[in-house]
Amino acid sequence: MFTRPADLADDVVSAVVQNAWELTIRRIDYAPVGFGSYHWYAWADEDPWFVTVDDLVTGRSDLGTSPAERARRLAAALLSARALRDQGLAFVVAPMPTADGRILQIVQERWAMTVYPFVDGHSHQWGAYSSNADRRAVLELLVALHEISGTARDVAIQDDFAIPHRDDLFSSIADLSTTWTEGPYGEPARQLVDRHVASLDDRFTRYDRLAVSAAGEAERMVLTHGEPHAANTINTGSGMVLIDWDTALIAPRERDLWSLALEEPASLHHYATKVSVPPMPELLELYRLRWDLTEISLYVALFRATPHRHGRYTYCMEWPPPLSAGAQRTPS
Repeated sequence: MFTRPADLADDVVSAVVQNAWELTIRRIDYAPVGFGSYHWYAWADEDPWFVTVDDLVTGRSDLGTSPAERARRLAAALLSARALRDQGLAFVVAPMPTADGRILQIVQERWAMTVYPFVDGHSHQWGAYSSNADRRAVLELLVALHEISGTARDVAIQDDFAIPHRDDLFSSIADLSTTWTEGPYGEPARQLVDRHVASLDDRFTRYDRLAVSAAGEAERMVLTHGEPHAANTINTGSGMVLIDWDTALIAPRERDLWSLALEEPASLHHYATKVSVPPMPELLELYRLRWDLTEISLYVALFRATPHRHGRYTYCMEWPPPLSAGAQRTPS
């Protein structure tokens, strides 16, 4: 996030890290990076650390879910990442447990704080992979991830195929005759939704059919990262690593493959030669649709239910959206 949280000061973050992780922090700086979470660089003696804080009250991914449920789901995802790392998967950048063994620390009943070792390497911007070599390297990591078993799978939550804010979207569709005045993007969003109601209905109907089919494929379920796009990778001196495991779930492997296949169809063939279960086209379609429908539902919910203003980013929706992107984020 480019904007600091209004209710969480640097000295509070520093104090929590010192107390919960027993690190002596001599300097802490806000890091205006990422999307959805807040970040800080922290130095304990000479060692840098990376602190991540998620807002359990107004976080972007599932407005309407209780803070306790958000914390439970986040902890399960991060515990699976920690288990993967402990099982020897060095490409998994997992959070460090607190001094008393917890994977995250709840602060002021609102913030979920995690601490990571600082990764020295080359990070990437949101978008397609810049080279086939990087894309292939990530595919190799996904092969290793999908073949894993044991404690990592035991602690993860299974995908329920729900689309966050779906009910909010359809409530808004029922109110298209009323001007949406919550902020500068409310009314433009209403006009876009109004023009494409039929398309939205068709896409949701198709998604529901695919989801029912996927739920019946229990034998295809593996541990998935959820968003293995370029911005969630870092090239290090010892190879590619995957970050941001907060979306990890037990799910069909296609959850990790659809965006890579959209960038480069040959990726599927490369992946299929490494595993015993080949990807299914209909499940790739399922997760392409889910990404777009989730983005649309999320932003309609934000623009309709949350007072907002022009900010560092401009959010815009076009229909039909690019299946690889959904709502686009472009610098204003």
